[in-house]
Amino acid sequence: MNKKKRYEILSLFHVNEPNPMIELFFSSDFELLISLILSAQSTDKTVNKITFILFKIANTPEGILQLGIEKLKYYIKSVGLYNTKAKYIIQTSFLLFNKYNNKIPKNRIELESLPGVGRKTANIILNVLFNKKTIAVDTHVFRVSNRTGFATGKNVIKVEKKLMKVVPSVFKKNIHFWFVYHGRYICKARKQKCNICLISKFCEFINNESI
Repeated sequence: MNKKKRYEILSLFHVNEPNPMIELFFSSDFELLISLILSAQSTDKTVNKITFILFKIANTPEGILQLGIEKLKYYIKSVGLYNTKAKYIIQTSFLLFNKYNNKIPKNRIELESLPGVGRKTANIILNVLFNKKTIAVDTHVFRVSNRTGFATGKNVIKVEKKLMKVVPSVFKKNIHFWFVYHGRYICKARKQKCNICLISKFCEFINNESI
């Protein structure tokens, strides 16, 4: 895909939704971090149902530690991989409380040192909380990037590097959310809604079911 076509696509997304917001509910940096850990292989809707109750009981590192792992498991048991996620949340809360003065680290290396925080989660935190122009690549972003021809790559790291290279700076802050929601609601893994696609005239998709 050429530079002009990419710019047209991003311009359409910008006009349609100039300020896309994350669909996870949170009221503090810590709440966002915990929601993101919970969201791995789970839907935002499920996570929001869990945190609506959990955060009323414990929404700080100290609060989570006081709650304890068994009670934490009880509150998050409806989310996938809840045993592992409970362990990560306890360990991360311990580190934040004891090492970071309850503050979320502002750099990638420290973020990725937290249990349950990988590159995608770190990118989202840097983007949302610290206004960095990082681009997180999840399954939706990966699929939309490859399927449309916007930025192709065999794995998420290659797609992320390609996006960072070809996306104009003015759009880098928002492209993750544009592509996530496009992949979630329009450019689905199956039964794509090409008839109502905002960028259909620029898309280079040719019925590739492997993407």
